[in-house]
Amino acid sequence: MYTSIFPLFSYHGGILNRLYAVTSRVIIAFQLALGTKEFLATRGGLGLAHMRQNNENRIPIYQVDAFTSEPFRGNPAAVCLLRYPHEDNILQSIAAEMNLSETAFLRNLDEKPLKDSRRFSLRWFTPETEVPLCGHATLATAAVLFYDVNVSAAEVSFETRSGTLTAKREDDGILLNFPSHEVIPVDPDQDLLGAISMSGCKSVQFSRKMRTLLIHLQDEEILMNLKPDFGLMKSIRTKEKIEGVIVTSKGRSQYDFVSRFFAPWVGIDEDPVTGAAHTILGPYWSKILGKKEMLAYQASARGGELIVKVFSKDRIGLIGKAVIVSKGELYLQ
Repeated sequence: MYTSIFPLFSYHGGILNRLYAVTSRVIIAFQLALGTKEFLATRGGLGLAHMRQNNENRIPIYQVDAFTSEPFRGNPAAVCLLRYPHEDNILQSIAAEMNLSETAFLRNLDEKPLKDSRRFSLRWFTPETEVPLCGHATLATAAVLFYDVNVSAAEVSFETRSGTLTAKREDDGILLNFPSHEVIPVDPDQDLLGAISMSGCKSVQFSRKMRTLLIHLQDEEILMNLKPDFGLMKSIRTKEKIEGVIVTSKGRSQYDFVSRFFAPWVGIDEDPVTGAAHTILGPYWSKILGKKEMLAYQASARGGELIVKVFSKDRIGLIGKAVIVSKGELYLQ
């Protein structure tokens, strides 16, 4: 089955733009069940047949469920393999069309075939903006390279806005090596806590670099029962600019700690599983529990788990699994 064909619209820079001015249209075709030959025989397919002659108009695209070993759980991300750089407004429009928490854009930096390459440029976009770091979309990208492209290297590196990140094949998943982020205590904004429907708060911390608030709750039951008012959260003016809120507590079962992550300011009400949040949670819980390796669970509706390893004061490892659930091509016409 193929998705319906629509002209792509994007909201970029506060103005609703039809992307025809740049690319005429973006058409997405996921090759899930219907074969290429059958699709090209349809009315929609006949209009696309000529585009198959031009690789410049085609972008390989995947959807990957990250931090899970099961399809349709964990955190879904789109991964686009770019042959050359594109304008930011095109990347933003593609991310808006995908409408997932993040879309990753990968570009080969080695002058070698993709399968033989080790160095890549990587960027991440939510439906509304580019973000400096995304764990689950990085894991999804590494899964595409290791499991579908079948790169020969056991470890690859990504040049990003957060510096050089690496991904390495492991027996129990893929190991991401990320910068870690410390937090400092802050006085909680009572209006914001009210918007999150907060009770039983033990402490509130803040990461200025990540613009993320960390709220330590008394127990897991409180965390599970939270029902934030996302519209109200966005409307509240806080002393520090906030782009995300982590709520966390000690785990009650096999998990060392559990968490949820809210980011309505960047177009993500609740993120299913957030690797970047664990670059804050890792060092925070390591100090409390006296552990360098922890098993974590993000308690969203889809849920997901990961192993967190504290390497040093500045670096942290995240180990997770990922499942490729679809593969196709995106057409720029």
